Amino acid sequence: DGADLPPFAGPENLAYVLYTSGSTGRPKGVGVPCSGLLSLVGWHLERYGLSPAHRVSQVAAPGFDASVWEIFPALAAGASLWLAPGELRAAPADLLAWMRRCGIDVAFLPTPVAERALDLIRGGATSPAVILTGGDRLRARPAAGAPFALVNHYGPTEASVVATAGTVRPAEEGVPSPSIGRPIGNVRLHLLGAALEPVPPGARGEIFLGGPLARGYLGRPELTAAAFVPDPFAAEPGGRLYRTGDLARLRQDGRLEFVGRADHQVKVRGVRIELGEVEAALRAHAAVSEAVAGVRDRAGDARLAAWFVPAGEPPVSGLELAAFLRERLPEAMVPSAFVAVPAIPLTANGKVDRRSLPDPEPAAAGRQHVAPRTELEEVLAGMWGEVLGIEPQGIGIHDSFFDLGGHSLLATELIGVVRDAFDLDVPLRALLEAPTVAGMAEALLRDPGAREHVEAAAGLLLRLASMSEEEAGSLLAGSAR
Repeated sequence: DGADLPPFAGPENLAYVLYTSGSTGRPKGVGVPCSGLLSLVGWHLERYGLSPAHRVSQVAAPGFDASVWEIFPALAAGASLWLAPGELRAAPADLLAWMRRCGIDVAFLPTPVAERALDLIRGGATSPAVILTGGDRLRARPAAGAPFALVNHYGPTEASVVATAGTVRPAEEGVPSPSIGRPIGNVRLHLLGAALEPVPPGARGEIFLGGPLARGYLGRPELTAAAFVPDPFAAEPGGRLYRTGDLARLRQDGRLEFVGRADHQVKVRGVRIELGEVEAALRAHAAVSEAVAGVRDRAGDARLAAWFVPAGEPPVSGLELAAFLRERLPEAMVPSAFVAVPAIPLTANGKVDRRSLPDPEPAAAGRQHVAPRTELEEVLAGMWGEVLGIEPQGIGIHDSFFDLGGHSLLATELIGVVRDAFDLDVPLRALLEAPTVAGMAEALLRDPGAREHVEAAAGLLLRLASMSEEEAGSLLAGSAR
């Protein structure tokens, strides 16, 4: 009757505890029950049809939850599991060569590794029949007619590794980046606003997940309560949702577009910036193969910086990259420093290691001195110098007010000077969005009705600056008459 048999693990017993730092840097143990692992394995076997004939690679480090995803479906299917040497994780060319020698059919590659592997495959390297990827925002696509399937996945450890999946298509017109597909298996996914209200299709919302969730964080009840919240859409009481901190939007085709981390939205000089948008724009430059954006604090002033891997020799200059970005992004989203690096550093899990990126040098701002070209730009350069306490001759029209030593209080003072000089209601945001002489001149001339007035005022101010006090007084008296 089985009474003497040992008890088996039930669905709610823990399958494993995996420690993750998330975005805080402090490790916390995520307790995943057997029900979550079984849900993942069952979906994977059905989706990819694993059998004893398949050869599956195990590339992810044991501390990365993707290793659970690699190991257990392969073993459950009776497939052979091939353990990649650890030194190959950050060497895509050697890793692909190892997979070819081993005859790997199905392989998981962390997103940055997968993107590099795609370049190698375009160059003639062979690949497994199916490449699974996930762990970061994917921007690369396979070439048309590629002899392999690339499937992009999304999912946090707290939702049993994988929450969405979608086959990546070749380049699509009007679709800037690959999607993360649709929810898998038993997963329930909601895109919600600040008040936990559903956002409409096309709108950005935070990803909340229901279904096969972790128990919570081991010994951290306060963190568990903050991340695992009551499910307002549950049919029965007691349902929970995991709030991921990730942002996405629903496309018209029903696929999800990953936007980025909520905590990767940064504020620089009062302007909210999505780092992913800056990185995507940089990658669009033909001379950039990889790019990462971030904020570094210098003497209490937050500066937007970019690190990039050149696609050729000599490396593209920061000046050229800045000009390229200005055609595509607001001035506030153009980094003040560009740093060329041989490779973007990765963690042991194959994710971007932002903390290991070198500090940008102040000289790396990518600006070239361009003297004022018009009377208006000359007047504004003089105002910049007056407020900053530097010689106007040293101010180029593309130099950022903040790179020259400006801060929020001086910005307010400068806007006051501009308002008084031109008798215009110039908002402070105009300087924050375009903190250069050229940008301010463009903003002042944007209104056709004010253009003549602004240009006349600039000419008058220049003439006054070159006169004695008596001559200036006579000119002003004549102008008043």
